[in-house]
Amino acid sequence: MANYLLQISYAPGTWAALVENPQDRGEAVRGPIEKLGGELEHLWLAFGEDDIIGIVDMPDNVAAAALSIACSAGGGVKSVKTTPLMSFQEGIAALKKAAQCGYKPAQRAASA
Repeated sequence: MANYLLQISYAPGTWAALVENPQDRGEAVRGPIEKLGGELEHLWLAFGEDDIIGIVDMPDNVAAAALSIACSAGGGVKSVKTTPLMSFQEGIAALKKAAQCGYKPAQRAASA
């Protein structure tokens, strides 16, 4: 399973609905996440640009994208950002591969 950071910003109408009928939206998304083969680790309400911050475990990028699309398509959110997360071990493996892949940055032309 891969870990993903979710950053969700509600649409104004969603806030109005939640003020009128307070509810735990974590429970509302748990079923769809599990149906996609994932697991909800945790959701937090947040102040600032994002209203919800969450960590989910999903089987792959397709499942994570499906969750993001489903949340967006429902119309209750104005934005959903889904960021794949890597362990430090995966990051170190990526750094080692980067060092060996042979990429060369663009060079400036020699001045005359």
